[in-house]
Amino acid sequence: MKFGEKLRTQRKKCGLTQAELASRAGLALKTVINYESGSTYPQNREVYDRLADILGVNAASLHNETDDFIAMAGEQYGKRGMEQARQLVEQIGCLFAGGDLAQEDKDAVMLALQKAYWDAKSDNLKYAGGKHGSDNRE
Repeated sequence: MKFGEKLRTQRKKCGLTQAELASRAGLALKTVINYESGSTYPQNREVYDRLADILGVNAASLHNETDDFIAMAGEQYGKRGMEQARQLVEQIGCLFAGGDLAQEDKDAVMLALQKAYWDAKSDNLKYAGGKHGSDNRE
């Protein structure tokens, strides 16, 4: 289950509206809506911690490695990097649809592709020069 789905499920278990959760967490309502729809993820761990406290769950239960990968790409490479990472995860997920691959093997493939992403970004920095190279951080 992805972060947005987990957040929505836990929020509803607590009997909170999106507006109430946003207010308690010090976030904009639009931010909570975007989190739950999966279009954005928290940019830092503090937000996960704050949401987890409000919902009475462990912060680690709200996110997973895929969410972390997308958030880290956003932290390091801005909106464009985050979107590229999100698309990569989405496309990889499509590869697994309807297959019989064990979850352990799916995880291994996902981690290998994430490593390839980081390696490619690192190589791009070498050739483009500068912190964010040609990614044009937004």
